[in-house]
Amino acid sequence: MALSLEQKKAVVAEVSVIAQSAHSAVAAEYRGLTVGEMTELRRKARAEGVYLKVAKNTLVRRAVEGTDFECMAEELTGPLLFAFSTEDPGAAARLVKDFAKQHDKLIARMVAVGARLHDVSELERLASLPTRDQAISMLMGVMKAPISKFVRTLAEPHAKLARTVAAVRDSKQAA
Repeated sequence: MALSLEQKKAVVAEVSVIAQSAHSAVAAEYRGLTVGEMTELRRKARAEGVYLKVAKNTLVRRAVEGTDFECMAEELTGPLLFAFSTEDPGAAARLVKDFAKQHDKLIARMVAVGARLHDVSELERLASLPTRDQAISMLMGVMKAPISKFVRTLAEPHAKLARTVAAVRDSKQAA
């Protein structure tokens, strides 16, 4: 069923708003996936905070004009679905990578981050980026380490003195 001009404008506006605020985008060929598999992919995308859209390439080309993902416009060919990471940069890449492991019909074609189009081999590296919560916990661990070491260093002379006194007491009791 063909889209009317108003529907096309709505699709372009919707994708454009998402593309302006997204951190990264992945375009993948979905030819051969069943309706049930696409539904499962959409459900997983919603759960992970990824905006997933299947739209005509000409509409997406217009939607990404003036955004960081304008670099993708030249390569838009064939049936593609577009996954935009809206919360953390690696979410779309993780979604496509994990889903492609189980369904070989889903093939990543483009990866765009920071106004640059990257090779598809970069999908693995983008997918391995930590989530926001993981990054915060890693940062907190790094920030906490010097303080913990300092506290242990301050406590060590007292602990060593207590162990020495205890060793002297034990040796006197044994004698």
